[in-house]
Amino acid sequence: MRSLYDLPAPAKLNLFLHVVGRRPDGHHLLQTVFRFIDLADAFDFERVEGGELSREGDVPPGLPESEDLVLRAARALRQATGVPYGARIHYRKRIPAGGGLGGGSSDAATTLIALNRLWGTGLDRAALMRLAVPLGADVPVFVFGQPAFAQGIGEDLAAVALPDRGYLVVRPPVHVSTAEVFAAQDLTRNTPSVKISVFADWQSRHQGLYGRNDLEDVVLSRHPQVLSALRMMRDAGLDARMTGSGSCLFAQLGDLAQARMHRDRIISKIASFEDGSIQQAWACAGLHDHPLRHWISG
Repeated sequence: MRSLYDLPAPAKLNLFLHVVGRRPDGHHLLQTVFRFIDLADAFDFERVEGGELSREGDVPPGLPESEDLVLRAARALRQATGVPYGARIHYRKRIPAGGGLGGGSSDAATTLIALNRLWGTGLDRAALMRLAVPLGADVPVFVFGQPAFAQGIGEDLAAVALPDRGYLVVRPPVHVSTAEVFAAQDLTRNTPSVKISVFADWQSRHQGLYGRNDLEDVVLSRHPQVLSALRMMRDAGLDARMTGSGSCLFAQLGDLAQARMHRDRIISKIASFEDGSIQQAWACAGLHDHPLRHWISG
């Protein structure tokens, strides 16, 4: 096998996100539920003899190789296994950066999964997840491969069953710095912890979203366009919420058809939003598994 083509790296939504504490080392303790959606980046991987790693295509502008999670993931796998190969990696980006959709983390996980197969390194899921943890808090869940209730700094994962749902995802023209959000003095850090059974019980009884996103108020206070977009969605009768550290917002709908209907309404009005608070909108299906989940044993 010399090449793998058109491999997806799906976006994620945080259905809720609670900050429940902070460790002595400064890392925040979180509780969240991750759900993958069918908005995805795509990658081609070509095995290269001699160890060179190169990238091409929709490489994020201004992203140095030393900070590129895709190349960092490839190097981590090669260092852990000692394989002599390199790779030529072609990017096709759809997930916006700085939107809270986990695009960089998902790209890194797809790289680990793909090169594990292409290079024949044969690591199981647990081993790949250990490589994923140092790359970023959201990378392990994409290797985990299932919707998950996450705790700790994002590494403590338990699978959750989620119903079929459609999602309207809206992007304000704002790039939010995750580090700045978590460093904010006004960030709430003492939301009471909940058990996974509480979330499961809520989900069985309600159609709406559980809990809240504790990062939302910090972002809204600093980015007026995100606040404006959220108000527009709520004025349209949608139970809208921010995902991750923003700036993207989402609403959960009963199915994909409803999500498409609301997307079309939003798109038809984008030009009339004088403050430019909505740049893009997508209708997405919630996924029950990562598309590459079964490429890994364990």
